[in-house]
Amino acid sequence: MKNLVLSSLLALGHTILAAQPNVVVFLTDDQGTLDANCYGSSDLYTPAMDRLARSGVRFTQAYAHTVCCPARALLMTGRHPQRSGVVHWTQGDRKGSDSRNRNMAASEITIAEVLRKAGYKTAIFGKWHLGAKDGHGPLAQGFDHHFGHLGGFIDNYTHFFLHGQGFHDLYENNVEIFERDRYFPDLMTERALTYIDTHRDSPFFLYVAFNIPHYPEQHDRKFEQRYKDLPMPRQSYARMISTTDDRMLQVLDKLEEHKLRDNTIVIFMSDNGHSTEDGARIRKNHRSGMKEGHYYHAFGGGGNTGKWRGSKGSYYEGGLRVPAIISYPAGLPMGEVRDQAITAADWFPTILELCEIQPPSVTLDGRSVLPLIREPDSPSRHRTLHWAWGNGWAVRRGDWKLIGNGSTPRFLGNLAEEKPETRNHLAEKPELARELLQSHQDWLQETRLR
Repeated sequence: MKNLVLSSLLALGHTILAAQPNVVVFLTDDQGTLDANCYGSSDLYTPAMDRLARSGVRFTQAYAHTVCCPARALLMTGRHPQRSGVVHWTQGDRKGSDSRNRNMAASEITIAEVLRKAGYKTAIFGKWHLGAKDGHGPLAQGFDHHFGHLGGFIDNYTHFFLHGQGFHDLYENNVEIFERDRYFPDLMTERALTYIDTHRDSPFFLYVAFNIPHYPEQHDRKFEQRYKDLPMPRQSYARMISTTDDRMLQVLDKLEEHKLRDNTIVIFMSDNGHSTEDGARIRKNHRSGMKEGHYYHAFGGGGNTGKWRGSKGSYYEGGLRVPAIISYPAGLPMGEVRDQAITAADWFPTILELCEIQPPSVTLDGRSVLPLIREPDSPSRHRTLHWAWGNGWAVRRGDWKLIGNGSTPRFLGNLAEEKPETRNHLAEKPELARELLQSHQDWLQETRLR
């Protein structure tokens, strides 16, 4: 009898665990503010992103960061990157050839760590970019499985980081692997699909961290003709957007195949605005063996920001404001839009609330977006928004945003104007500028890594 009761309890426990929602996070790389059909870019073919918008809640005022590393720290920890020491470019080459020794603090608690402790299987496929040093990679931060690159970007066929003299950057579970001439977005997507096949009967957290549409813009050839009439650089960029969307679609279809979609929380976001970088070419005697002079940059940029000024690397809206959608058919409304400001850090507490898991005992800067979804007219949960990277920074309160460098304010813009952030109000509103500057300095002191 005792064994029968124990067996029943174990079976019940398995049933409860299996009923927990799966979590899939799509993070795209350098996808601009309005660069999806569902965001008004009617020249783009994005069926996966559009499907998520129809089956979920789309945010029009979602903020990540100005570049890759801090956005990923926000997402993974739910905390400002200053708290974990991610304030400059992180180490990319595990072998140390890039001479950097900056990695996200190993003491940080990631969403993967919290979910794994709650019984989830956890995997990341794609780009990490929070530090390559042994002991700071994905396996040290809560992921059971990792496949991808540790640094900022790679050529999709040689799998080399291309700046400077380059270095090879492709790893699976801390082992360097070599798959030269195989297209990286396909390699990572194939593994993600296999992962779903293998773990479909237990709750899983799948972080699909794309390295695209980030340069080098090496698109799937099946999108060659679709955009042949678009002018450059939009043509090249549009092909990369559809290439990215296509891999997202494969993952969504796999969830549907196993009847997992309704009970899977899917979050989609970009890490920063579109790139306008131009001019980079392969150097002589590059470690990849690629031909000297080969161009690999973003053709000066092909993203769509609408009325918003700026792009990747800037603190104007076009650098910080990105597409973002959450879709969970079993638990959230579908086909709705919210205009309140949210950040990449908000996904951490949102996921935990939906999964009914207690947050870790640390300061979280993110706020669950569920109150905004439940009450469409409720205000943003962030009275003030802060960003900082290197010596640059920005602080936003209401419609006003102050942008500066070091201790010096440079630009005070208003987001409510017909042409936002084109007029500098610094001279006419010095008191407001001083107030926002003080707020920024207080924030830096409060969030710095101790």
